[in-house]
Amino acid sequence: MKNDEKVKNGKYDASNDRIMYKRVRFASDFCFSIASLTPSSSFIAIIESLALSPSEAERQAFSLMHIYMASTFISLPSVSPSAAMSVKDKCKDTMKSGTSFQSSFFGKDKQPLSMKTKSHGRITMAVAVKASRFDNITMAPPDPILGVSEAFKADTSELKLNLGVGAYRTEELQPYVLKVVRKAENLMLERGENKEYLPIEGLAAFNKATAELLFGADNPVIHEQRVATIQGLSGTGSLRIAAALIERYFPGSKVIISSPTWGNHKNIFNDARVPWSEYRYYDPKTVGLDFDGMIEDIKAAPEGSFVLLHGCAHNPTGIDPTPQQWEKIADVIQEKNHFPFFDVAYQGFASGSLDEDASSVRLFAARGMELLVAQSYSKNLGLYAERVGAINVLCSSPDAAIRVKSQMKRIARPMYSNPPVHGARIVANVVGTPDFFNEWKDEMEMMAGRIKSVRQKLYNNLSSKDKTGKDWSFVLKQIGMFSFTGLNKAQSDNMTDKWHIYMTKDGRISLAGLSAAKCEYLADAIIDSYHNVS
Repeated sequence: MKNDEKVKNGKYDASNDRIMYKRVRFASDFCFSIASLTPSSSFIAIIESLALSPSEAERQAFSLMHIYMASTFISLPSVSPSAAMSVKDKCKDTMKSGTSFQSSFFGKDKQPLSMKTKSHGRITMAVAVKASRFDNITMAPPDPILGVSEAFKADTSELKLNLGVGAYRTEELQPYVLKVVRKAENLMLERGENKEYLPIEGLAAFNKATAELLFGADNPVIHEQRVATIQGLSGTGSLRIAAALIERYFPGSKVIISSPTWGNHKNIFNDARVPWSEYRYYDPKTVGLDFDGMIEDIKAAPEGSFVLLHGCAHNPTGIDPTPQQWEKIADVIQEKNHFPFFDVAYQGFASGSLDEDASSVRLFAARGMELLVAQSYSKNLGLYAERVGAINVLCSSPDAAIRVKSQMKRIARPMYSNPPVHGARIVANVVGTPDFFNEWKDEMEMMAGRIKSVRQKLYNNLSSKDKTGKDWSFVLKQIGMFSFTGLNKAQSDNMTDKWHIYMTKDGRISLAGLSAAKCEYLADAIIDSYHNVS
């Protein structure tokens, strides 16, 4: 039909335009189908477009239809004729009620409604909802350590190697559950122990065992009952209790932490609103300990500061002070009236000896110093998911210990009420049963020995393959599950992008996730990244 035949008396006549009529009808039926399946009445008013002129109806109906198609990816063949028919009664009721398109789509307060998708069978559609009160909350950045594992899982390369997370692996790079842990769990089943709530301070048998393990069962501080101990949610939760204690009872006091340190330390003190600063620890020139800088910064800290120390196997560097250096550190802390605060996450796992790895803590205790000590059993017993640890406060008197413990319980109560029982019973059974205890020490020696073995093999490969004469001996001087390679961020990125080796961007690798078979491949990657990437 020609255009002039569609105009009568200067007005547009749509009654003769069958093509337009069909298009309007199709768009309207499309909208009917959506409205019939949508619980909200917001879209039903769309069919009011039929009351407009056909050209306006076509414009609005198709405009909205295209919006829906773009935002919901609806497949037209999935819209059933029965759905289109079922909405007609709704449409009539909506028109009679006088609901306008504007109020239906924008709401009574004329504010735009945000869109979310909802699935009904084969059809996915948009549903109008008001803007969330959480719209001002931004996306948090991924965790720098746990995010490494996510990236590793997404990599399809057969060469990939995850050296990011500090969790022990077998030579076949599989998770390892200690045999003694299995035996302790079987003993718990045989006893038929219940799952009743623990007291706020945790399992009494665990608290006794963990304090004795840390200080030594024959230590005077144990017999004099000068240690206040409560069970915590592994090392992180125990540190958090200590941070809250500092914030509440030592207001304004500062915590000084090593540079670098475990990434979560700063988060813990920030959340507890405890101010912190750093003391020098790592020397990039020697890939070793900056002992002079450390001592200088501890001396410069405000009197009465809390000095956070890694009891053994410093994370992330693997660099520990020598026994003579620990003596000097204790001297300076005493001179400045500072408060020593130990994080002990690897007792027995670093050297293979429980006593050797606790020697730094026991040195300070023997000097009569009051101190804080957080413990974790994630590494040395492999209880990563059980979240079992403790916070210990060594006080100058039994009376002070009782009062401190009461206040730590007061802090724990609104945080998590009481700790979980399963992991605590495992620790108590292992430490409290002589046969289990000896077996645990053997398994710790085995795990620590495997890590020492791959450390040595990595060093051998680095030394033999690198023809530049670079000294890689720092690898052997480090201890525990980590090695600080000295690689910068760009070099660490090359390790991942080119070699499919996943690690934290500060150059830390977890030797616990390395097998002897992969040492040569890792050495090639380190040498390439160190020499060819600036």
